[in-house]
Amino acid sequence: MASGELYIVATPIGNLGDISARAREVLAAVDVVAAEDTRHSGRLLQHLGITTPLRAYHDFSDADTVAELLQLLSAGKRVALISDAGTPLIADPGFRLVQAARRDGHKVIPVPGPSALLAALSVAGIPSDRFVFEGFLPQRAAARRTRLAELKAEPRTLIFYETPHRILSCLTDMNSILGGDRPLFVARELTKKFETHHLGTIADTLHRLTADPNQQRGEFTLILSGANKAQASDTALQHALEMAQVLQQELSETLSPKQMATILSRLTAARKNALYQALINRQRS
Repeated sequence: MASGELYIVATPIGNLGDISARAREVLAAVDVVAAEDTRHSGRLLQHLGITTPLRAYHDFSDADTVAELLQLLSAGKRVALISDAGTPLIADPGFRLVQAARRDGHKVIPVPGPSALLAALSVAGIPSDRFVFEGFLPQRAAARRTRLAELKAEPRTLIFYETPHRILSCLTDMNSILGGDRPLFVARELTKKFETHHLGTIADTLHRLTADPNQQRGEFTLILSGANKAQASDTALQHALEMAQVLQQELSETLSPKQMATILSRLTAARKNALYQALINRQRS
């Protein structure tokens, strides 16, 4: 069986001038381009003067589509995977195909380039040495709030993508769950004609977008400062107290506050002394 080559090619997120010379070369040289939206990608290839055949591939593609692309690779063909914008697999389709290609022994080659999350992070002015990419928060309000609550104590910078019809709901939930004074950088319509940047707090960003409907349009990348030590400690203590309540219900009077504090400090990030004092205060109230 011949070994084909699967190229993962980053394409512009807005400004067509961001296409790399290598990306042009690869897209022109491969046997087929697998694209999230063939109509959208067809316009890009036409702009670049590239006539390589397009094949639709996205996360909802059936097993037959993946099998057809793997068959091309098995025949020694070269396939390029692109998404509608940016780097494939980063909040975009491609994982199943890459996984299957590697499983079958084909070469998978990155052609790096534009990425909205890295572009925004590089200009945000928020710590970039350690960060977590969360992609899109859940669409449903309850699930979104639950996820934000889980991230409240995360000390690393957090990166999110958001859509225009959910941006206000997202910021409202961040404001109520994470606190309005948390630093937040918002990049809107990156590299496009109406690109805007705003660095402030969650609260003033929410106020700014609420007051200006034009700023609610387009695609958003949010760079959120991680929790400081005090915020992380408070969240850990609250989590430990919730666990204590469950243990007390199950074990009744078996554990003393001191024993409870010792156990929970080992299971959580809460400090033993702070947890013990909180348990004593709860008993007295």
